[in-house]
Amino acid sequence: MTTLVVGASGATGKLLVTQLLASGQKVKIIVRSTSNLSDNWNNNAQLTVITKNITEINVEEMSKIVADCQSVASCLGHNMTWKGIYGKPRRLVADTVKLLCEAITKNAPTTPTKFVLMNTAGNSNRDLSESVSLGQKIVIGLLRLLLPPHSDNEKATDYLRKHIGQTNKHIEWAVVRPDNLINEENVSAYSLHKSPTRSAIFNPGKTSRINVGHFMARLIQDDKLWTTWKGQMPVMYNE
Repeated sequence: MTTLVVGASGATGKLLVTQLLASGQKVKIIVRSTSNLSDNWNNNAQLTVITKNITEINVEEMSKIVADCQSVASCLGHNMTWKGIYGKPRRLVADTVKLLCEAITKNAPTTPTKFVLMNTAGNSNRDLSESVSLGQKIVIGLLRLLLPPHSDNEKATDYLRKHIGQTNKHIEWAVVRPDNLINEENVSAYSLHKSPTRSAIFNPGKTSRINVGHFMARLIQDDKLWTTWKGQMPVMYNE
């Protein structure tokens, strides 16, 4: 199996790629620069590195990149700097999700491609009646107006929910929603929920990046686990 990972040079993306390579998977990554890549990836025959800005790739080129991939994972996010938050591209995640889905659809694979998107517990699954307090609704509304990355995350999941849906012949998807990301060295126990069990704004939990990478890799490799969560937006908390 071959998996394309975008956002592979980020803090969580690196951990996902490491998990996939350790399990014997073939991995393709698209990065703007190789300078931030792990030294352990050098000369790894299982890894293909495509050095290019993903915003410069069109559907035709992306369709060739994903032609031999059975799964795609996105760990893309905005840098938490002034330029990263308010500069262009403001729809980095949503536009990349759209690009990847259009490329997969163009190839029309006979077996649906798995698409795993890392998102956030602060983004509600609007396919479900998730309980959100008035206070949180007000704060989320302000974030939607004032912080483009939050709106970008919402648009990315809305594309999968509305445009790809639950019965697409070529794409199956799952959106992983960690809460309050933290760094830990080792995989630890974590729990999965269809909806948040606590407020992402007023009572956030913690989710280690390495656990997110572990769960995303399991979704890609474990068909039984995939059947459980496909078309859903599981929320993750460290135990």
